[in-house]
Amino acid sequence: MVSDELLAYLNSLVQPRSEFIQQLEDYAKENHVPIMDVISAEAILQLLRISNPKRILEIGTAIGYSAIRMAMTLPGTEITTIERNRGRYEEAIKNINEANMTNQITVFHGDALDLAPEIHATGSYDVIFIDAAKGQYKRFFESYEPLLTNQGMIITDNVLFKGLVVEEIEDKRKRQLVDKIKMYNEWLSTHPNYVTTILPVGDGIAISKRRGVKYEKA
Repeated sequence: MVSDELLAYLNSLVQPRSEFIQQLEDYAKENHVPIMDVISAEAILQLLRISNPKRILEIGTAIGYSAIRMAMTLPGTEITTIERNRGRYEEAIKNINEANMTNQITVFHGDALDLAPEIHATGSYDVIFIDAAKGQYKRFFESYEPLLTNQGMIITDNVLFKGLVVEEIEDKRKRQLVDKIKMYNEWLSTHPNYVTTILPVGDGIAISKRRGVKYEKA
């Protein structure tokens, strides 16, 4: 993980977000809502600018922060997102309405694993973004990767969990969660159908692409 000094430097280079986005960031901080940190958000948005997906599936809406930022960055992209917490789901709906993004963002309320059949009926996606319960990452991946288009990618956030994946953890509950994340990372790295790179950005971002896909020449 990068040092605090280098992180502060990188943050100083990030261009100011809109007042509305900063309000969402302030709300998340004050109410202890987990959203993407600024550096991770910028990295993921740049990946999306490069790949220019037409459809994105997000697992873990929270208050709608990342979905709104993706929609603002890619005005022509359709985003489907899932949130199981009723309070956060309602806050996300409010924020998406306020951002005038209802034509781009569709929010489903419920557990992503329970909603899999319903989401599968919505079609394929160019990007699947996993940012929900860390202990369920593998199950999320397995449930939804069949929806990925051939040249699409799966992005998983928080795979380094504040650097705890390389530390000795005394707290039993936290250690169990860290062990699940480490097992997920190892499973991804040896997956027969996907090649994965983990970027030490923010809390760690895993980028997975299908193996053996032929790309058309420009």
